[in-house]
Order: sequence, then C-alpha cells, then structure tokens
Amino acid sequence: MKIGLVLSGGGARGAAHIGAIRAIEEHGIIVTHISGTSSGAIVGALYANDVPWMEILNFFKTIPIFRTNRYAYNKPGFINSENFYGDLKKYFPDDDFAALKKPLYITATDIIKGTLKIFNKGQLIKPIIASASFPGVFTPTQINGSYYVDGGTLNNFPVEPLVANCDKVIGVYVNPLKKITAKDLKHSYTVVERAYKIKVAAESLNKFSACDLVIYPEELIKYGTFDMNNIDAIYQLGYSTTKKLLEDRRLVDFK
Repeated sequence: MKIGLVLSGGGARGAAHIGAIRAIEEHGIIVTHISGTSSGAIVGALYANDVPWMEILNFFKTIPIFRTNRYAYNKPGFINSENFYGDLKKYFPDDDFAALKKPLYITATDIIKGTLKIFNKGQLIKPIIASASFPGVFTPTQINGSYYVDGGTLNNFPVEPLVANCDKVIGVYVNPLKKITAKDLKHSYTVVERAYKIKVAAESLNKFSACDLVIYPEELIKYGTFDMNNIDAIYQLGYSTTKKLLEDRRLVDFK
C-alpha cells in the first residue's frame, strides 16, 4: 500500500511534525511518499532521506536561524537564506531528489510571477530553503533564474501530489488559526496579517477531506511562528496528539 504524508508549514511549530512521525513509526505505519511546505518541507526532506526522528529534532533545536552572522545585507530580507545551504548539505550530500529514499514533493512560491512551483526532481537543497523562506524575514532563493519564497504563501497544505500517487494519505497540520479579539487589531499591519492567516487557514482546512486521517494539534495556538524556545513542548504535542488518534481503532487502517 502506498501511504502519503503531507506536512504543512508553521515555522517553529513544524517540530510537531517530528512528534507525529515518531508516533506513526511506533504504530507500524510505513510512509512511502511525502509532501511538505516551509518547515514541513524541511522535516519531510530529512524524513524522506531516512534521517531518524531524533536527529531531525536535534536539527530543529540547533539550526542557527537568527545568528547575526546570517543577517542579510543589501538584500530583501533580514536573514540570508543562502547561508543555510551548508547546514542541509550535511544531510543531503548528493543534493538531488533522486538520491532520496522516498519520493518527495516540495512547494515554493515564485515571488516574481506569483505562481506555485512543486519541486520533485533535480537539485534538492535550494527548493527546501526556498520553501521555508518566510517572506520579509528570509531573502528569496534563486533557482534557475527565478526567485522563490515560502511555499505556504500559495499552498500551505500540499496534499495534491499525494492524492494522485497514494492509496491513503495522512495529513499533519501545525498552523492553527489563533482566536483573537478586536483589541488585538491595533495597527493596520495586524489587520493585514490576520487577513492573510485567515486565507491560508481556510484554503488548508478545505483540503482536509482529501486525507484519510488529519492530525491537527489545536493547542499549538499557544506557540508562535518563531518560538524556538519551546521546540520540545511543540514536538511532544505532535507526538501525543498523533499517538492518541492512531490508538483509536475506529480510524482507517494504514497497514
């Protein structure tokens, strides 16, 4: 049976994907295809290369996202995305989708054309970086003459490639919409940000029906996109939520 795993974006909350993967493995489910965006692309790529969940968690906890020597100068972003190439090269020495142990699909957004790109062949590391390049924070990534940013801009839950290639699909969504009040909308940019988040959430939730099982740890609303100080708690939430769902015998069988 071909089983697909789709991993949403969510910044630091992507650590919940690692917990979900641990629970999935403990339940004896063998994932054959992976699709991911943003932090889900990072976790998905490492998992597709058979990196153990413990090493993926360590990667998340030690990656130097905000070190000053990675700040961008005279570029459209605070952090220079290119400087993460070396971190990923250690895990992907061949830098090619074909070298992965499982088929992988990664989304990124062409910031010039305004179109979605799904990468699944050719060079691997730059698409991973591009997919996780949060607009305005990380500089766009140049690939074959085009400039790409976060895949979540246009598709934060890329289930489509899996539906076409898998018998069953498991979705892990780690970007819940936080409840707010009118008092939280103090500035114009907070209104714009809220509108963007509503759009992304609505588009993603509408695709849940394409999955046979959706793991959606709603308690993740307590953690922010760049909350790197709570990686262990976020990971544990992903693990406990997934374990509880999989232990429910009424759910679909993935074996």
